[in-house]
Amino acid sequence: MFGYNKDAAPTPCEPGVTRRILTYGGNVMMCEISFEKGAQGNMHSHVHEQITYIAEGKFLFTIDGETREVCKGDSVYMPSGAEHGVTCLEEGRLVDVFSPIREDFLK
Repeated sequence: MFGYNKDAAPTPCEPGVTRRILTYGGNVMMCEISFEKGAQGNMHSHVHEQITYIAEGKFLFTIDGETREVCKGDSVYMPSGAEHGVTCLEEGRLVDVFSPIREDFLK
């Protein structure tokens, strides 16, 4: 089954941040998140497990109080319930994978 949606329109999330749902089904969802330099994904938590791949750029990720700089080719894991946020240091794109799917993104 193929679910890639190359024509999905980006949705604004926060100032300087857009999200595109790439594909989803069953218990997994993949999204592309684009950041302008200096944009932030504010601290939050959710019940979903999340894996993020840094496709482009450089970011500061904070996960449960620990902050690390990551760049293209790196990946990070956020367990269910972990408080996390990100600051974009250099314009970039993230690929987020969630399990289960983010029903809130589909509304």
